[in-house]
Amino acid sequence: MLQLKAQLGGDEGKHVFVLKTAKETLTGKYGEDSKLIYDLKDQGGELLSLRYDLTVPFARYLALNKITNIKRYHIAKVYRRDNPAMTRGRYREFYQCDFDIAGQYDAMIPDAECLKIVYEILNELDLGDFRIKVNDRRILDGMFAVCGVPDEKFRTICSTVDKLDKMAWEDVKKEMVNEKGLSEDVADRIGEYVSMQGGQDLAERLLQDPKLSQNKQAFAGLTDMKLLFSYLELFQVTDKVVFDLSLARGLDYYTGVIYEAILSQTIPASVSTPAEQNGADEAGVSVGSVAGGGRYDGLVGMFDPKGRKVPCVGVSIGIERIFSIMEQKAETSSEKVRTTETQVLVASAQKNLLEERLKLTSQLWNAGIKAEVLYKKNPKLLSQLQHCEETGIPLVAILGEQELKDGVVKLRNVASREEVDVPRADLVDEIKKRTL
Repeated sequence: MLQLKAQLGGDEGKHVFVLKTAKETLTGKYGEDSKLIYDLKDQGGELLSLRYDLTVPFARYLALNKITNIKRYHIAKVYRRDNPAMTRGRYREFYQCDFDIAGQYDAMIPDAECLKIVYEILNELDLGDFRIKVNDRRILDGMFAVCGVPDEKFRTICSTVDKLDKMAWEDVKKEMVNEKGLSEDVADRIGEYVSMQGGQDLAERLLQDPKLSQNKQAFAGLTDMKLLFSYLELFQVTDKVVFDLSLARGLDYYTGVIYEAILSQTIPASVSTPAEQNGADEAGVSVGSVAGGGRYDGLVGMFDPKGRKVPCVGVSIGIERIFSIMEQKAETSSEKVRTTETQVLVASAQKNLLEERLKLTSQLWNAGIKAEVLYKKNPKLLSQLQHCEETGIPLVAILGEQELKDGVVKLRNVASREEVDVPRADLVDEIKKRTL
């Protein structure tokens, strides 16, 4: 996003204007998180920013290109002036992967797909137990209204509620009363609601709430939440999804459903820093959120000259945080991590067999097998086997003078050290059977 003026060429003015506009938009849409945005000045004194997320640039792209219907994913760096927590994968410069669906569709169908994608990712990566918390900004606003929160304090109180995953309710209440100016009665009424968790049953129960059901925004949000859970039931993901009224998501641009994926596991305290251990129990440091997102129907209209809106919903996956968790999981596991996708190493047991090794390697490549050969004329068999153990290659196809005479290849399982003679004609099928 940030580019030096010298690199902008003939479009220099246009690009600088875009960066300046993006800065103004950033500070208006992230609520109290705006303090985490990196502000920069170019030599002309214009205020620029490093991008905080991928959502605002995506919304601007839709508006400037008049796109009203798209499904896409995007992996790129973002920047936040935050306190780093290395073992948790929290950095100031890091990669995010966003998936978004833009367009006018029937309620909750694309929203349910986004949640299904998060569910599949966390299941496939096998990061441990997780849950996906969902809520709706309209339900939150309706809740604040019936509890007596003044309209102008909705967003700032929302940011405070968003801290419930890091702070106890008593501390959150103290901030509402002492710093945000709410009365204790209003804060207590909010506390009654934000302690509620459930599923479709909770949405149905709240639709019967005498106060909340009378608020138009809350009623619309609860109706959609009930519909969302019916779709999630069809997608078979409700075992990990919970309707949690304490979920707020501090970003101001959300307009409807919001969600956040939380890992239940902890990082061992022995590998965390003293700052990260603050507030943690003896079991270790909580990993926290690895994905989040929601519906932002008004953001594209901010960039459109005529204010035309494009409904959008999306999710952001914290790649660095997931990598950090996977690395620590690998460190504590006795299982060897594969560093290659190679299925088989073509090896030789005697000298002067380079041509035969290359010939067999070529045949395997042509058959779609991921094969590898050491770049030495006469490597020792032990060196070839050690290479497989170090990189995680599961099979070795060993050629020797006797194997060439018999028309076979000795196929060795690296882990079990079991060896079997396989006819050359059957080698491809045997490799596929053992590695797929």
